[in-house]
Amino acid sequence: MPGVTKETIDEASSRLSQVVGKFPLYFSDRLSQKFGAEIYLKREDLQVVRSFKIRGAYNKMSSLSDEERSRGVVCASAGNHAQGVAYSCKVLKIKGAIFMPEATPKQKVDKVKKHGGEYVEVVLLGETLDDALDGAWKYQSENNAVFVHPFEDEMVISGQGTIGKEIIEELPDVDYVFSCVGGGGLISGTSTYLKAVKPEVEIIGVEPFGSPGMVESLKEGKLTILDEIDKFVDGAAMKKVGEKTFEIVKQKVKDVILVKEGKVATEMIDLYQNEGIIAEPAGALSVAGLDFYKDEIKDKKVVCIISGGNNDLQRYPEIVERSLRYKGLKHYFIINFTQKPGQLKAFLTEVLGPNDDIVRFEYIKKTNAEKGPAFIGIEHGSKDDYEPLLERIKQVGFDYRVVGEDDLLYKYLV
Repeated sequence: MPGVTKETIDEASSRLSQVVGKFPLYFSDRLSQKFGAEIYLKREDLQVVRSFKIRGAYNKMSSLSDEERSRGVVCASAGNHAQGVAYSCKVLKIKGAIFMPEATPKQKVDKVKKHGGEYVEVVLLGETLDDALDGAWKYQSENNAVFVHPFEDEMVISGQGTIGKEIIEELPDVDYVFSCVGGGGLISGTSTYLKAVKPEVEIIGVEPFGSPGMVESLKEGKLTILDEIDKFVDGAAMKKVGEKTFEIVKQKVKDVILVKEGKVATEMIDLYQNEGIIAEPAGALSVAGLDFYKDEIKDKKVVCIISGGNNDLQRYPEIVERSLRYKGLKHYFIINFTQKPGQLKAFLTEVLGPNDDIVRFEYIKKTNAEKGPAFIGIEHGSKDDYEPLLERIKQVGFDYRVVGEDDLLYKYLV
């Protein structure tokens, strides 16, 4: 196979015509006015498995020979790729084993089983995706099954590249395309097609700040494995990007930028409240990257790929928390109160401002101690309320400590 090319993507498009929905680009009036540009959203959250992953999985599996299909397939995934493989198994009538970490939310496991039906066996193994991946490779070796990799496979990358084909066919004069970056399959396929048809189009990758696998690899000039990652943007939180995708990104992508997880959470909320789009964290990454190119994209035609919408409702308290913290509207403190009457009253009347609200308060009076610490969360009406609050705490004379996100206390208590 000659690698990933316009031709392999055109072939993938023909294979996918029966299972992939071609939804018109969504023009966002809000984002267009905000950035002085024409901003369009490519809605992959509307696919049958609610993400673009169906494209790569189905393209890979539908191209297998009869002999390969008889051996079955295997993959490891904690979410969207698993659903894409499961759905493809049912449509193509191929038996599949899908390995997922034991901590995978039941909702995601149930979705995989629903999409795959009788053709899929779900195996919960280990604490991490790496554990599940080890199990999947062992299964592949013992059963001679075909491994369907989420991004390190040219047929998978070509399937994802059909998004680029659809974008350029609907908007031939597009100037910029923003894509999330996890393992790199989506941006590799998309950039390959777009650059082949319109070399002047600029492709911008957006990666989570706490999982900068592609950015670090580009910086070092070689594939770099991260020691630790923030898993909030779970669809793009990878310790290691693909070798094939890394090479393509080096050649075809203008820039890969890092966006803090709090910014991603804010964009998720804005997309829901304004456009009614339920995006998962990775799905909101592309839109979250627009601020970093606000000068360059002015008066340009821009497409942001909403890569998926598989978001667990139980995560919304964390999403709101991260957004408020990012916008500077919520802070936590340890206030060391002197254990005598009137201390809390003084804090409420002399420290809190008119736009400050206590949203968390934990305190236990201790015997035989002059002071007792309280853990306090305060939400502000504006980020400008924070510094005056600190000044009043000092003026009144309270002993205090700000509890930041990197503090072990924050990770334990919040």
